[in-house]
Amino acid sequence: MFVVVNKEEEEGGEGKMVKEVFRGRILSSSFESGDRIVVGDWEDSPLGSFTNVMWADSVGNRTLLSPSSEHSEYVSSLYSFENVKVVPISVERGPRTISVNADELSVSMSWGLSFPLTFPRPLWFISTVENFFAKVLFGTRTHGFANDGSEEWYSIRRIAWLNGATATVSGEEAGRMSRRINSACFGFSEPPARPAAVTLSSIIKK
Repeated sequence: MFVVVNKEEEEGGEGKMVKEVFRGRILSSSFESGDRIVVGDWEDSPLGSFTNVMWADSVGNRTLLSPSSEHSEYVSSLYSFENVKVVPISVERGPRTISVNADELSVSMSWGLSFPLTFPRPLWFISTVENFFAKVLFGTRTHGFANDGSEEWYSIRRIAWLNGATATVSGEEAGRMSRRINSACFGFSEPPARPAAVTLSSIIKK
């Protein structure tokens, strides 16, 4: 499913530009409580294999739950959070399920059959044609610029809709999964408007 490519270099107007490639899955859902949760489950990256959680609570406070200081510094340089926490993160994966425990937050998600997009697309296509249809069809973006000025592309490989999600915050149930995801404003792109599990490569040019 995943190809091991961590860093690429290309010549640019200001010398060599480094592209960092993260390959894995992003899962996202909103809940009846108003909490919005995005799980990044990365199989391969310049930071190794890791899982982190972006969580926006019912009043809009955005928290990054990260497994190490190295991971938290990298991710928080790209996206916006009021709180950044380094916490132990445990993950259980099934063929179409994932359960994550991170500090006071626990979340489980399951998904159905996925729609494949396995044919290769160049970055210019992802930033133009694919970006347009992603906004129209899914309410998201596949190209933009992060907080530190890095350029980022999301190369989608597979997309599946969630058929179930549960979450607890400090032992309290977050309620039913919402069918549409409210904006959390972590970065230039939002998750798909409908709860989803997306297999992708995130390509970041520094």
